[in-house]
Amino acid sequence: MGRYSEQLIAEVRLALTPGVGPRLRANLIARFGSANDVVRQPVSVLTSTSGIGPKLAEALAAARGIDVEAELSAAAEAGVVPLALDDPHYPEPLRSICDPPGVLFVRGDPLPDDRLAVAIVGSRHATRYGLRQAETLARELARAGVVVVSGLARGIDGAAHRGALEAGGRTIAVLGGGLLRLYPPEHAGLADRVAAQGWLMSEAPPNRPPISGAFPQRNRVISGLSLGVVVVEAAQRSGALITTTHAAEQGRDVFAVPGPIDSPLSAGCHRLIQDGAKLVASVDDILEEIDSASSLRQSAAPAPQSAPTPELNDTERAVWGLVSTAPTAIDTIVERSGLGAAAVLSTLSGLEMRGIVRRHSGAFVARS
Repeated sequence: MGRYSEQLIAEVRLALTPGVGPRLRANLIARFGSANDVVRQPVSVLTSTSGIGPKLAEALAAARGIDVEAELSAAAEAGVVPLALDDPHYPEPLRSICDPPGVLFVRGDPLPDDRLAVAIVGSRHATRYGLRQAETLARELARAGVVVVSGLARGIDGAAHRGALEAGGRTIAVLGGGLLRLYPPEHAGLADRVAAQGWLMSEAPPNRPPISGAFPQRNRVISGLSLGVVVVEAAQRSGALITTTHAAEQGRDVFAVPGPIDSPLSAGCHRLIQDGAKLVASVDDILEEIDSASSLRQSAAPAPQSAPTPELNDTERAVWGLVSTAPTAIDTIVERSGLGAAAVLSTLSGLEMRGIVRRHSGAFVARS
């Protein structure tokens, strides 16, 4: 056995297989039990699985021939290491989203305290006003001990990372392509600073070039790592608005910075505010919201064990026993149950449909 576990090797094989995205990966794991079990299946069995055609089945079979350890060793020489979903260093907030990456490729030093994080996103073609606001908010968030998450893109993303770094704070960059195919290339120096004062990550294998379709998928990770998402300048059809859609689905707060009413780059922000996003006039508007959210995560405790209803099976009983009458963080249930995020989310959905638990803002549940 080499330095990497069989399970990690299998997860990387799936990541290296073209056509296997997070949803299909989750379906395959649900069907066969683990990544290791998936990659061992013959083509005939794979093609009998929903969503797997002959071409993809052949690609999965071909992935068995990849020297994964050699690829990981080459990446490690550049400071890039893999984190599988079951790794204790895997970011805890990501475990609770519906389609977490099976493996992350990381450069830098993830810390447990990085869960106190806020994302700042916006236009790549930002105005001076937008760049100033993003940098100022990031700097003030960092001074308050909040980790700033963004995508290392041109414009607002870069300004957010720079603001956090200049304040001596931590920042996380989530890339759409592989960490060894850095994009945009002029942000190589900024990436080095982020790695030294935080970390960079991608679910794409290290040598995969950035492709347009990967960026909307990347955005769910940006929001998944964060307590809330702040949008600074976004046109009506900006990609940054995709991040807020993911944030709403994941139960994260959504914030928007207003701008001039005649600026096309503020139209998306104004629409978000009309739709219920919190207007940001200063960093205090963000800190007040995330303070209550993070306090709720920390104080949500499991309920004392009481006699379970006879209708619950063993898995349902284990999950229900960790749900309080006060809102309980789903990621706390995942951590304490040991069942895994997919099993907990599926069980909670069933309990919710039966009226046994009720959902609170997406990321919390409580007994009905």
